[in-house]
Amino acid sequence: MENVTASNRHTQLGLTNEDVLNMYETMLLSRRVDERMWLLNRAGKIPFVISCQGQEAAQVGAAYALDNTKDYVLPYYRDMGVVLQFGMTPKELMLSGFAKAEDPNSGGRQMPGHFGQKKNRIVTGSSPVTTQVPHAVGIALAAKMEGKDFVSWVSFGEGSSNQGDFHEGANFAGVHKLPVIFMCENNKYAISIPIEKQLACEKVSDRAIGYGMPGFTVDGNDPLEVYKVVKEAADRARRGEGPTLVETVSYRLTPHSSDDDDRVYRSREEVEEAKQKDCVHTFAAYLREVGVLTEEVEEALEAKLRGIVDEATDYAENAPYSDPEHAMKFVYEE
Repeated sequence: MENVTASNRHTQLGLTNEDVLNMYETMLLSRRVDERMWLLNRAGKIPFVISCQGQEAAQVGAAYALDNTKDYVLPYYRDMGVVLQFGMTPKELMLSGFAKAEDPNSGGRQMPGHFGQKKNRIVTGSSPVTTQVPHAVGIALAAKMEGKDFVSWVSFGEGSSNQGDFHEGANFAGVHKLPVIFMCENNKYAISIPIEKQLACEKVSDRAIGYGMPGFTVDGNDPLEVYKVVKEAADRARRGEGPTLVETVSYRLTPHSSDDDDRVYRSREEVEEAKQKDCVHTFAAYLREVGVLTEEVEEALEAKLRGIVDEATDYAENAPYSDPEHAMKFVYEE
């Protein structure tokens, strides 16, 4: 039975109780995998973490609005929620963290966060930021040229929206009315540079008009709001009406990476204040309010995810590394 109340926003969006519980589970799984990776890093077991914490709602809300059986995603390095929703597993993410041979992203060659998995249409990114934007536009161009029914979705940080790749990609997509969704995950900091030192305009979405596309800024802590705007953008793209720029505003709850000390550029009070709006907690509160998340369901979910993360960690830690002689494979010809 659907528990429909006046405040039941997900039903109004066409989402079932099962849908929103699945969204919450993926958000929580992203958080639990990420937290485990920080512990492993601090224990000296994995070399690097670049975190999704604080951005899970935007990631899962967006990915849930796409069709993970045919659409293409070009995620940026924090998008653990996106790749989990598109079929990557916690075990595969852990294999990447430990840089093991079975890592589907690169066989242990790349840093964590360089997601790529052909079977799930997750297109690999690069360490120089924003290179995924023109790639997403190219995939959308292919969809249009071949008359195929899929959209491409690409994400990037607000610092990346100042790079030439973003402007060239957005302009080309706007001119040719391509089925691509540009999603800026604005987490307020480009490493250590606050948003007010990055942009002269008020919002990243203000830039959309220059490329002939609609632009929307939404609460990145609200997965339902993100789902709604990305779903509308995807529907628009499928109708041949061209690209959309979506800006999700949230906050990066961790340092930029495990090599960063964020105390030198932001106060602890600011971070603590942001934690009061932590999307994992606020969405759980909404689900409790509408009767979807009971205490029993919550306890069972936490136990299930703990088991999944433990199993993924143990498997990846004990998996073999690539043979040293494979280091040069795929660098030149093979």
